[in-house]
Amino acid sequence: MGVIGAGRIGMLHAHNLARRVPHAQVVMVADPRIACARAAATVARAHAAVADYREILAAPDVDAVVISASTDTHARIIGEAAAAGKHIFCEKPIDHDLDRIRTALQAVAKAGVRFQVGFNRRFDPDFQAMARQVRSGRIGTPQLLRITSRDPEPPPADYIRVSGGLFLDMSIHDLDMARFLMQEPVVEVFAAGSAFDPAILALGDIDTAVIVLRFASGALCCIDNSRRAVYGYDQRLEVFGTHGCLTVPNRTPTQVEHWDASGQHRDRPQHFFLERYQESYVLELQEFVDCVRQGREISVSGHDGLQAIVLAQAARASLLQGKPVQIDAATMPLDAA
Repeated sequence: MGVIGAGRIGMLHAHNLARRVPHAQVVMVADPRIACARAAATVARAHAAVADYREILAAPDVDAVVISASTDTHARIIGEAAAAGKHIFCEKPIDHDLDRIRTALQAVAKAGVRFQVGFNRRFDPDFQAMARQVRSGRIGTPQLLRITSRDPEPPPADYIRVSGGLFLDMSIHDLDMARFLMQEPVVEVFAAGSAFDPAILALGDIDTAVIVLRFASGALCCIDNSRRAVYGYDQRLEVFGTHGCLTVPNRTPTQVEHWDASGQHRDRPQHFFLERYQESYVLELQEFVDCVRQGREISVSGHDGLQAIVLAQAARASLLQGKPVQIDAATMPLDAA
């Protein structure tokens, strides 16, 4: 395997592939910041670190690539990797532009290579257990899904300038999780948001949002997001149905509670995504490697990546227009209703 992009996520993937994912070997790492490429190559025990990712695509001993470079390069690298016959794991989002996403996915289909989008939360053991119970009918017909996803602190301003905004860089995980749990089309999106942080407001983004999804069956999903939760990384799920309710609470470093005269005390939630979702990052790469080796279809497809962008863009349109946005059969957002 080759790793393209050696930032925080690229370094994590390089480490996991080398040390925690059987049957995978990283042979090359690419990053225009050659010092970063060399650092990740050392972690991954790779043979080479290069500045130009095209050297990875030209390497005959590379079967597959992990694309963890900046978002604006994803679609282009996907197309080139597919043309080179490499199987592809790509971090989300594929791109911010629907046409570029479709072009990249057409290149993947033409080449016949395996392609997986990095929606790691689908592989979280707690969320997978919830999904299995929902699909088994344990709570009857799902009626209401609640997703709380709040970061402990805002990202740097330089990141927000290029991220596409809260819906595309943060809510996108929750929009995909809603589709993963409900397994049915979203037909309507309504979003409201505010900016309490002056720096984020100055960048034209929001730091607090609520998104309401209506599914084809009439079931509803409410997602609430915040850039700043002073108590830690807040990640909770609840699915309410005709026969009961399923919940996944926050994970904490320990489950120990201290009771005294002032009240009951326990650990705060785990600090951030690298701690909370560390298992899921390993399991998603294991899925990719296994599917490539065994010729199996991958469960998180390019179509899933496209759908998440459609919903994120619809949320943005709803926020700007103050009205619900309908999603048509072709998964394209229409004008506000």
